[in-house]
Amino acid sequence: MGFDLRDGEWLDDNRANWDERVGVHLASDFYDQAPLRAGGGVLDPIAAAGIDRLHPDGLESVRVLHLQCHFGSDTLSLVNRGATAVGIDFAPAAVAEARRMAAELGVEGRARFIESNVYDARHMLPEPESFDLVFATWGTINWLPDIAEWARIVAWFLKPGGRLYFAEGHPSAMVLDGADGPGGLPTISYAYDNAGQPDVLDDPSDYADPGAKLVNSRNWEWLHPLSTVLGALRDAGLEVEAFDEHYSVPWQIYPATPALGEGMYGWPAEHWLPLSYEIVARNPSAA
Repeated sequence: MGFDLRDGEWLDDNRANWDERVGVHLASDFYDQAPLRAGGGVLDPIAAAGIDRLHPDGLESVRVLHLQCHFGSDTLSLVNRGATAVGIDFAPAAVAEARRMAAELGVEGRARFIESNVYDARHMLPEPESFDLVFATWGTINWLPDIAEWARIVAWFLKPGGRLYFAEGHPSAMVLDGADGPGGLPTISYAYDNAGQPDVLDDPSDYADPGAKLVNSRNWEWLHPLSTVLGALRDAGLEVEAFDEHYSVPWQIYPATPALGEGMYGWPAEHWLPLSYEIVARNPSAA
């Protein structure tokens, strides 16, 4: 079953779902914007450390493309570190809020936001090989049916020598759900490899506000095995420079994962299995 990457029920449902989430998220404590207003940032510890490793001298003169940026909190965090950035998201309410926040912070000259389905990014932003860094983190590719095309888009935008920084929930953790296992642990609920088919869910809940009840509750998600993601990046011509796994994520992924501090959640004792992973991939120089 193939999917039209630029149209269809999957895209309409997911866009409506995320457009509605914007108001919920802005009203929640989960998305505290105070650090941005103070000139700092809200990057989670994993992504912050990853950016520090890639750019230990800071982000001055670094041009960043942030794919699926939501309402731009992380984009603006990178701008507050010195970057010039373009954020892309498909939800109109998210892009409107990102532009509003950039104006409030007085960084409109260094932060541009574009409303676009990620698969239309090359048409909406026709600037090949123009970014030093493509940034994508947390809850991004699970909404996308075609990872090979996503990887080609990343490669198309990167300058020779430019890098992708990518962090995401670990697919082995995404097969689990609930708290019905021994000791309240989650149990297997989804297939690790579903041959490219989505899980179509009707879920009115929201990770940022446990009391929220979304009206646009239908969403389509794809679980992409690690081999598929790594293979797509290599097939797009990128060199995978670094790969790491972590036992924490910046949201409460299951009831059995308590807060660890700094906005992170993880297993209470044993490292049962990885909860997240990160990849750095480089567009090799033409030389």
